[in-house]
Amino acid sequence: MNFVKVPGKNRKHKVLLYALSTCAWCKMEKQFLKDSSVEYEYVDVDLCNEKEREKIRGDIQRRGGDLNYPTLIINDKNLISGFHKDRIQKALEI
Repeated sequence: MNFVKVPGKNRKHKVLLYALSTCAWCKMEKQFLKDSSVEYEYVDVDLCNEKEREKIRGDIQRRGGDLNYPTLIINDKNLISGFHKDRIQKALEI
């Protein structure tokens, strides 16, 4: 899988974003994280091959999430489906 690391000064949490390259909400979430100086990794699920997409879907569902994008995973345990700025700010303490 081709994860992209986005550097940032805020490295308090391990942040992983599953997104779609064509999704406006995903783009807004990426920009919000960048503007907040949060270091994170992301993968655009629609640009992955089928085997990788299956693995990602399984990961999201195993964590109790719905197959919605963007899906943010913080510290391998806190999952936020959709772009919910207030929930993200609270989870990331920003």
